[in-house]
This record gives sequence, C-alpha cells and structure tokens, in this order.
Amino acid sequence: MAAESRRLTIKRRVSRTFERGIVNRINRAMLHSGRLGDTYAVLETVGRRSGLPRQIPVANGLVGDTFWLISAHGRHAHYVHNLTANPRVRIGLGRDGELRWRSGTAHVLDGDDTLARQRQLGKGRLAYRLDAVLLRATATNLTTIRIDLDG
Repeated sequence: MAAESRRLTIKRRVSRTFERGIVNRINRAMLHSGRLGDTYAVLETVGRRSGLPRQIPVANGLVGDTFWLISAHGRHAHYVHNLTANPRVRIGLGRDGELRWRSGTAHVLDGDDTLARQRQLGKGRLAYRLDAVLLRATATNLTTIRIDLDG
C-alpha cells in the first residue's frame, strides 16, 4: 500500500508540473485568443488561502445549465481544494473569439461513475474524447465535479 501511495504521489507531481508548465499555459493562451472553440473552458475558483481568483483551463463539459468536470487527481487537485472551501465558481466559455462567463455552484461527486460520465460527455465530440484519453493517462484519482450554473 505504501509503495502504491508513493508511486501515485510521484505521478501526481510529475503530471502537475507538466500541466502547469506547458499544457495549461498553451491552452489558456489559445482560449483567450479564441482558438480552441468549444473544446475547452476556463474554471475560475477563489484561492482558499489568498482569496484571489484562480483560473485553469478544463475540458468543456457544458450540458444545458450544468457543467461537468473530471478532476484527474480528485480531491488532491488544487482547484478542488479551492472549490471545496468556496463552491461558488465561474466558467468561461469560448464564443465568437471571446470568453463569456457564467457563475455557478460546484459539488464534488465522489460516488459518480467517472468513466461512464466521460464517455457520455464525449459522444459526438472527438476533441473531448482525445482530451479524456490524455486525462486518464495522467490521472491518479478520477473524480466528477458537477457545477450547477445560475440561470
């Protein structure tokens, strides 16, 4: 058990470094320039320590007035720590080359079938399915988050 825990800790650290240093920077820049269309969105949480807004690119899981998010590292993800401390979040959705923001309330769904949720969200969306493959490859604890968007 301890060896598996150490392995997951190392995997999580390597994954975070790669995501922060390369993937998130590229995705954030492309999102703000309107180049990623509706494949990605921006999740904005409030930092649990700083109280400042924190933004991270995420796969676009918008379905009606609900935004579905799959966390690769479950409750170990920093943005999950933030939304657990303050569940009020904003989602930036790309439209016509700019981000349109919607507010909502986040809920961590520990008992949800995350793989089934990913398959459902990926139906008819090749880019989402490709992102899901990458997410699963780097994941240590897939966890579903439901964000109920305000009307």
